[in-house]
Amino acid sequence: MTAPIEEVGTVCYIGAGTMGCVNSLVAAVSGYDVVLYDLSEETLSMVAERQRGFAEHMVAIGYCTAEAVPDALARVRTTSDPADAAAGADLVSESVVEQVGIKRDAHALFDRLCGPSTILTTNTSSLLVSEIEGAVERGGRFAALHSHLGSPLYDIVGGPRTTPETIDVLRRFVLSLGGVPLVLRREYRGYVVNGLIGALTRTALQLIARGDATVPLVDRSWMLHRSAPIGPFGLLDLFGLDVVADNMRNATDSADQAARRSSVLPLLTDMVEAGNLGMKTGSGFYEYPDTAYGRPDFLEDQTGTEAMHRLLVGAVIHRAVVIAADGVAEPEDVDRAWQAAMGLDSGPFDVVRELGPDEFGEMSRELVASDLISETEAHRAQDYVNRLPR
Repeated sequence: MTAPIEEVGTVCYIGAGTMGCVNSLVAAVSGYDVVLYDLSEETLSMVAERQRGFAEHMVAIGYCTAEAVPDALARVRTTSDPADAAAGADLVSESVVEQVGIKRDAHALFDRLCGPSTILTTNTSSLLVSEIEGAVERGGRFAALHSHLGSPLYDIVGGPRTTPETIDVLRRFVLSLGGVPLVLRREYRGYVVNGLIGALTRTALQLIARGDATVPLVDRSWMLHRSAPIGPFGLLDLFGLDVVADNMRNATDSADQAARRSSVLPLLTDMVEAGNLGMKTGSGFYEYPDTAYGRPDFLEDQTGTEAMHRLLVGAVIHRAVVIAADGVAEPEDVDRAWQAAMGLDSGPFDVVRELGPDEFGEMSRELVASDLISETEAHRAQDYVNRLPR
């Protein structure tokens, strides 16, 4: 962390759910005054207790000292009055539900209430800046500032009217939080890391929906060969299966990707309707809190893990290549984002370089044969890899 930046003294967080509680606490620990706004008085009444719990975790992982917590908590105040929340705010961060109408309404309201110099940001995980920013007059001071729970990575994405000065303020704000800013060259649904995780989890879901794999085999393969603490299905449980299903229904991408999503949605829908939403309900693809993948013997059986890992990592690096080919981020930024968000020591393009163009092509053909990517997607990715510096 560095000292607070001069352009920002007070940060207003819209939405007092998990993201709002965590992000506002991070800002308070970093020396900013914080206002946490929510329509629900009941939700606001739980903020203090929830933040004390989050603060214990932040101390445990070394983000801050225990001595810093009381002062940080004292810098947080809550309100259900939007005018009160907007008064004096230099930066606004919105984390309401992933519905474009609700987000647009929230930003239109705070656009009217905030002073002319205030920067408005959305923490959306699946919508585009351009789908929201038309609701505000201050398009030059509007952007996406997307945090990743439990990770230092922050995505920063401008919209059609966002000024370079706004992007610079947000980049320096993230650095002041001790975060890792990733400024995307253009807007992209799901950003970089969510796009990569989406490729990983969709591939995992396809494989079990078709009966080609089991949940333990998929997660064991990823955890063993990537030295990862959690696998694709553990991640899905962490995100919440209802949230994942909603994001899949609302996604807009290629016809091939849409067809693959539709093939796995029934599986998720059945689990959601049964109330098995993952960690937050104690049951999803695993049972919690004593989950199978946390046990010492989970990784003992390595049968079939190498071939399974090849399909999983192939899906991730293929999506990484497509993101770079689309001009969203440079290869080194894709790797940096993946490593920061996932806590891994290598990124997708590290794997691409290890493979080389010929082996990458062979992996792509395996993905096509397994109906995990299309031939068109494979050819486009191969063309980009062939042009990478050796």
